[in-house]
Amino acid sequence: MTHANGVPSPYRGESMCGRLVLHSQPEHLARFLNATLIAGMEPRLAPTWNLTPQQDLLAVSQIEGQGRVMNSFRWGLLPAWAVDTSFAANTINARAETVREKPSFRDAFAQRPCIIPVDGFYEWDRRDGHGKRAHYFFRSDGQPMLLAGLYEHWVQPGHDPRTTCTIVTSAANENMAELHDRMPVIVEEQDVTTWLTAPASDRYDLLRPPLAKILDQHGVSDAVGNIRNNGPALVAPAERSTLF
Repeated sequence: MTHANGVPSPYRGESMCGRLVLHSQPEHLARFLNATLIAGMEPRLAPTWNLTPQQDLLAVSQIEGQGRVMNSFRWGLLPAWAVDTSFAANTINARAETVREKPSFRDAFAQRPCIIPVDGFYEWDRRDGHGKRAHYFFRSDGQPMLLAGLYEHWVQPGHDPRTTCTIVTSAANENMAELHDRMPVIVEEQDVTTWLTAPASDRYDLLRPPLAKILDQHGVSDAVGNIRNNGPALVAPAERSTLF
């Protein structure tokens, strides 16, 4: 798979929700989610407007005796039985419809949910005649977007231990349907406790498309297609240029 400008994609498999924006700082997101930073985490990190799989995401999980804790997890889930890190290229997303049964995700869904806060995500319009234009999606109310995530601890001989994660996706809502048939599951603030602490059967009920009014979106520059580009200009609205 390649990006819109021909640069090779860093991931395979499901392409939905494969590029994120995270410029809000850990200290702000931890306060928003009523969480504490894991010991040693810096309260401020370099922002990114072009975050890709195999990079670190911020995530909040519920830890017994500690409450909600924010940590950084590598994006691309490695189940305990994965033999090497290449497996993570296929597990950046988990389909809501099969997350309870698929071997890659079922243990994490049953036991290790997390909330992945971001500022937004990109998706490309791949309809015929639309030139694979990139669009930026963000919350209409300006709040952080809270994505339903799962995480795993991976330890294999000869490899450094890793904690990795995936983003759960659902069918698209009205905002997304014209561009893609999938979108990330967005957890509303009042449902965070349910996602982090409730039985798996109750958490499964949250795996649905968000209401259309929650999100806004606009077209952005083709520069976002190159993973080497970064900076706030990437999320600025951009008119598609033409030759005529």
